[in-house]
Amino acid sequence: MRVSRKEAAANRERVVAVASALYRKHGFDGIGLSDIMKKSGLTHGGFYGHFGSKDDLAAEACTSALRGLDSWISASEKGGFEAAVRNYLTPEHRDDRAKGCLFAAVGSDMVRQPRTVRHAFTEGFRTTIDKLVRMLPGRSAQARRERALATMAGLVGALILSRAVDDSELSDQILEASAKTFGRPQV
Repeated sequence: MRVSRKEAAANRERVVAVASALYRKHGFDGIGLSDIMKKSGLTHGGFYGHFGSKDDLAAEACTSALRGLDSWISASEKGGFEAAVRNYLTPEHRDDRAKGCLFAAVGSDMVRQPRTVRHAFTEGFRTTIDKLVRMLPGRSAQARRERALATMAGLVGALILSRAVDDSELSDQILEASAKTFGRPQV
């Protein structure tokens, strides 16, 4: 039975959303195409009607996940840079890898991914940094960019470490200390 273009587009969108969440939760090598398609409510055989390869899906799933990161920044803009830092380093973000930051979820896997996937990741990172730079006070664009880069690296590291430790109190301390340090106004 043929599906309409509208249904096909909706199916593709669903596969991308499911893959995006599953890649963040399990890593690129921790989930297979058959599982992604099954959780999308579609057959494995239908995959190639939507995507040329698993790498194409992974790149698109990265781009989709990074749109969620855009919403984190947009939601924080009113409160400024300090709010962005606080909103990133929450227990809810730590505890929900499937809906969380792509950088923290698959950053260490990225080096083993093909160029198309790494490119999507890189472009998303550049966009994120550019948005953070615009949130930072100060006259020097170079100084704001350096701070945005260092802060994003610190935020991702803090989130990874807060997820990695098996002590919930220590995990909370990592989030809180990092929020205080990275969100502090520059002197």
